[in-house]
Amino acid sequence: MNSAPSRAARVLTVGLLASLLGPATVAAAEPSPLEAALTAVDAKVIAWRRDLHQNPELSNREFRTSRLVAEHLRTLGLKVRTGIAHTGVVALLEGGRPGPTIALRADMDALPVTEMVDVPFKSKATATYRGETVGVMHACGHDSHTAILMGIAEAFAQLRPGLPGKVLFVFQPAEEGAPAGERGGASLMLEEGVFDLATPEAIFGLHVMSTLNVGTIGYRGGPLMAGSDSWRILVKGKQTHGALPWAGIDPIVISAQIINALQTIVSRQIDITEIPAVVTVGAIKGGIRNNIVPDEVEMIGTVRTFDAAQRRDILDRMARIVEKTAAASGTTASFTVDADSNPVVLNDRALTEAVVPSLRKASQDVRTVPLVTGAEDFAFFATKVPSFFFFVGITPPDQNPATAASNHSPLFYIDEAGIPIGSRALANVAYDYLLASQGAQAR
Repeated sequence: MNSAPSRAARVLTVGLLASLLGPATVAAAEPSPLEAALTAVDAKVIAWRRDLHQNPELSNREFRTSRLVAEHLRTLGLKVRTGIAHTGVVALLEGGRPGPTIALRADMDALPVTEMVDVPFKSKATATYRGETVGVMHACGHDSHTAILMGIAEAFAQLRPGLPGKVLFVFQPAEEGAPAGERGGASLMLEEGVFDLATPEAIFGLHVMSTLNVGTIGYRGGPLMAGSDSWRILVKGKQTHGALPWAGIDPIVISAQIINALQTIVSRQIDITEIPAVVTVGAIKGGIRNNIVPDEVEMIGTVRTFDAAQRRDILDRMARIVEKTAAASGTTASFTVDADSNPVVLNDRALTEAVVPSLRKASQDVRTVPLVTGAEDFAFFATKVPSFFFFVGITPPDQNPATAASNHSPLFYIDEAGIPIGSRALANVAYDYLLASQGAQAR
């Protein structure tokens, strides 16, 4: 009696299949069906990426992007759901043979950044963010993620008759965080039934990175990217004339004292020899005139950690510094932490080991990378099913990635030669995992 192969058996088998069907084998033979299908959509992927780059949309406002994605998926004959977490799109492709269900995820939102890169498809879009008119730019590469997954969906649709199992394509809004007063992103998608069409046994995703050259793929088993907490400090003061500061309480001076004290948490108060941590003040706002002491100052920022106990310790220290510093000046200050904090991006170690050979079909330069203090709300999906998340280099080969403009910079630049590598890396990871179900059953 044949029973369905377990996920563990597939994890063991996928590495063997990938190694047997590696680059040397492929190079010596005709292009594989998957490679042929991906090659057929390469030009479309670049065109989609440029269109999305020229028409970026902020978190929870990805209206045009989600329509473009949903229309494409429907033309492929997939089951499509829209409106998940406001603008999210999910589609299910059912293969022609029995097998496991997996999920592939891409994020769709852009950032409140004014583009300074002179490309023909440069973004000139603007929007309102935190009450101000801002430029909007795909300064983190989500345009390429979306285009890559659209292309993989089309390639897999071409292979559907011989494809074992099911693939859930998840196009996620608001990875960069929902606007103030709203919810969004991966956590809300999970609450609203992102896996209702089908429950995956594993989920995969990628991120383009300026810290790697084109041709390099980076990964790490276990913790990969930091958990992040967004916080807000409100310092109360007493308004007075700027010429009579003693008649009031100056929240700007108190805020400066708080900022300086916060920096000592990482530099002087916790042990970071094994696990790094970051405390950053990202914005400070208070006052309107040069000669008026304001009545309050607001600060917002982020904390990045890789360990739950360390996270609690840092947040406790921050609250104490904020409250005691304000009290020492005869006033009060509040410290609040966003309820939708990102967990650590945690790659399943067994799954990671199994799929790394599949990455080498896309590039021979596949390497482990250090811990990344950047955060990713892909982490929420990884709390529900085993996951694997990896990085794809997009900095030109002749440029030092250490000095390249970083993700989130107005100068962030994608060498489009890295996009087909990303397509093939993610597609091969998924394809080999599905094929492993057939190999495991044969065993």
